[in-house]
Amino acid sequence: MTDEIERHFLGNAAGETAYRAAAERAREAAIDATNTERPFSGAEPAAIREDLPEDVLPAEGVGLDAALDEVAEDVLPHTVSVSHPATAAHLHTPPMVAGLAAESLIGATNQSLDSYDQSGAATVVEERLVETLADLYGLPESADGVVTSGGTQSNFQALLLARDAYCADHFDHIVQERGLPAEASDLRLVCSAEAHFTGEQSAHHLGLGHDAVVTVPTDDDHRMDVDALDATLERLDDEGREVFAVIGTAGTTDFGAIDPLSELADRAAEHDAWFHVDAAYGGALALTDEADRLAGVELADSVSVDFHKLFFQPISAGALVVRDRADFGHAARNDDYLNPEDSALPNLVWKSTQTTRRFDALKPYLAFRALGRDGFADVVTTVQRNANRAATLLDAADDFDLLAEPSLNTVLFRYTPRDLDDDSVDRLNTATREALFRDGRAVIARTEVDGVSALKFTLMNPQTTLDDVADILDAIRDVGRDVADELAIATR
Repeated sequence: MTDEIERHFLGNAAGETAYRAAAERAREAAIDATNTERPFSGAEPAAIREDLPEDVLPAEGVGLDAALDEVAEDVLPHTVSVSHPATAAHLHTPPMVAGLAAESLIGATNQSLDSYDQSGAATVVEERLVETLADLYGLPESADGVVTSGGTQSNFQALLLARDAYCADHFDHIVQERGLPAEASDLRLVCSAEAHFTGEQSAHHLGLGHDAVVTVPTDDDHRMDVDALDATLERLDDEGREVFAVIGTAGTTDFGAIDPLSELADRAAEHDAWFHVDAAYGGALALTDEADRLAGVELADSVSVDFHKLFFQPISAGALVVRDRADFGHAARNDDYLNPEDSALPNLVWKSTQTTRRFDALKPYLAFRALGRDGFADVVTTVQRNANRAATLLDAADDFDLLAEPSLNTVLFRYTPRDLDDDSVDRLNTATREALFRDGRAVIARTEVDGVSALKFTLMNPQTTLDDVADILDAIRDVGRDVADELAIATR
């Protein structure tokens, strides 16, 4: 092997020297990208494209130093700084340093979690992490799980297992071998009207279609209404439908609402349906003094967890934990080259919808060891406290309407300068949020609440202060006045 090739790989002196230099350059560029005056440059896609090299794959490369310089100068300055206190739109976390360190190790060691002979200790770490999660959520010793890319994959896999288990138990039909049964058109999954869209997405991917998803109204606290659930289940029974799953949400995207999980578990059991808890958002409450808000999660057949939300890990990392490891068998397969049936080693591919899979378990594992339960609880309760303080500030302002008290760390509100009709307020709020992003002063979200446009803070950064929130509100006012002039809306 020539020196020219060696320096592109670890395992030799030339490669190690190159790696140290590149890692140092990348580290400094990353720090610079997070120490920005504003959360976003405001650059338009066309302008960014124009700054990028015309030929991404030249015949002769420019060298790693030059390529890193290009990224540092032309790409990173126009990324969204998730560590900036004015980045407050989505469940998009500033990553913990422990997670960043883990990412370096994950990339350099490049383990693949499909088989033990591609991962070694990485497999054991994932197994220990899953055991920790099962214990955290009060699941029995029969529980097992797998690390996923996040809540979307976890929810999909949970519903895949739920569908296949139901078809096997009720129709004596093995979907993995024979495809969907004749009764598939009657299969239904039930969730709240404010559940994550992955319920419908999963139904589509499972060949059931959106019509298989039955949504239940929520109460005044945006939790699934149990009386409405009872009425829905009775109606579905009368129609001859087959309810194969009930989804309880532990943290809705907008309000952070947590469904009455224990009561949902009872209804699911009465209908012999799989009970899945989507705890992608609110699952971290189990680490805090508010763990009792998740009461009923211990009754779940499966639980989704998202480490790149309130566990503050770099994207992507999640997990699916199931009550009974045997349920993974509904979608498992064995291949002689990868995980033969007679292997005495743990080959995790049988539990995953992926084959090649990163060592993402290392991120929460390292962070858990570094911070401990108390350290994590401090971070989670800090962002909750920030949301409550922001809500108090909004409630006291004459030109903002607070739409709900925070449940987790989201705050929904409307910018309402003077007496405007709903249509004018809708247009003003929507356009103001877009203008703020283009200006780069703040990154906040827009959603709809009861049919009207609303703004949303998702306060993921524990370093955000009340002064930072006040600055964002002032930015909304400043930009909002200009937007109102453009839309010919009187705000003064």
